[in-house]
Amino acid sequence: MKADVIKLDAAVSGSIELDDAIFGLEPRVDILHRMVNWQRAKAQAGTHSVLGKSDVSYSTKKIYRQKGTGGARHGSKKSPTFRHGGTYKGPTPRSHAHDLPKKFRALGLKHALSAKAASGKLIVLEDAVMAEAKTAVLAKAARELGWKRVLVIDGAAVNDNFAKAARNIAGIDVLPTMGANVYDILLRDTLVITRAGVEALEARLK
Repeated sequence: MKADVIKLDAAVSGSIELDDAIFGLEPRVDILHRMVNWQRAKAQAGTHSVLGKSDVSYSTKKIYRQKGTGGARHGSKKSPTFRHGGTYKGPTPRSHAHDLPKKFRALGLKHALSAKAASGKLIVLEDAVMAEAKTAVLAKAARELGWKRVLVIDGAAVNDNFAKAARNIAGIDVLPTMGANVYDILLRDTLVITRAGVEALEARLK
């Protein structure tokens, strides 16, 4: 698959051959769905907690005598039966993460990249480098290119000036190649990958 390579000023600087095994797959919704679920589950804090019967603060004295009251045989005010008693089988702190094979995760990333390419929302940029960290300059370039909700994936490292300029623009997010993931790619309308980013992604996913 061949794609044009553009610069920040929208000028075409050449072309690049994209690997069909990474950018030319038929996107599968089931694979992308499993990948997004895996990422969101892993990101959950899992800090939810309630007070159980052993955690609430009450006297352990038997609340009334065993017989002769005509009521049930209660022994503790901490019981979930009573108001302010402990919660029965409530949530406790835990990890929501579940396993997903490494090969499947790589396949999911390939399908996410292919989905953007198939929908025409993949742009290859010559480089994401700026001489100065000027937000106004990058914002103007983004407007002229029609970028609204964009994820920019660079090579092994992100140019500091470009990252600082993008930091103040709500619709632009920047990641190095190793940070590329299915959820962030699908979340944005447009995916922009630098030439170095394409080479690094192809090396990572082969």
